[in-house]
Amino acid sequence: MESPNYTLRELHLEDRPRERMIHYGAEALSNAELLAILLRTGTYQESAVHVAQRLLRESGGLRSLSDMSLEQMTSIKGIGSAKALQIRAGIELGRRMARSGLNETVTIRSPQDAANLLMEDLRYLQKEHFVCLFLNTKNHVIGRETLSMGSLNASIVHPREVFRSAIKRSSASIVCAHNHPSGDPTPSPEDIALTRRLAEAGEIVGIEVLDHLVIGDQRFVSLKELGYM
Repeated sequence: MESPNYTLRELHLEDRPRERMIHYGAEALSNAELLAILLRTGTYQESAVHVAQRLLRESGGLRSLSDMSLEQMTSIKGIGSAKALQIRAGIELGRRMARSGLNETVTIRSPQDAANLLMEDLRYLQKEHFVCLFLNTKNHVIGRETLSMGSLNASIVHPREVFRSAIKRSSASIVCAHNHPSGDPTPSPEDIALTRRLAEAGEIVGIEVLDHLVIGDQRFVSLKELGYM
């Protein structure tokens, strides 16, 4: 005899995240329950909540889930293309909401301003991404570009890629940043060496490197504030 296909309607109230959200608010729900609302249904053997719990477990947690591709999601039992797209859409909406107030002209006056612009996009990534903010003479952000994606422990970028993009945008100055997937923003010797190379190249081409930020999990380090440039 086939096992039933569990839907959220067939579960007890305490196991039905939509009803719990109505009664207690979204903040009362676990990560798995919020995911279950996006998934809507489970499999023949598992409820949507159980599928969500397994997805989080197999992905390594919410932070890792945000970096999963559609192909990686659909390789997990119970997650088809439609459900994977719903999850990706939910993650992207969260990211856009986090930076929704930054769609207007952004002025970089401090390392914190740059970190506020980049933190939500970089803090969850599982590989190092090197990003540049391109500024005009008034320190308004006129462009942003991810110039490299490295391995788990290294982001490889050459000054020529950085300044080629800066010149293309007629930038007066730039702010560079990259993330540490470990969550610890302490700069490595390679980070310090790259910062100095970028600053030297900027002096040659006449585009100032205002700062190089290392982004961790809700933390960041400014190499300029540390005296490395």
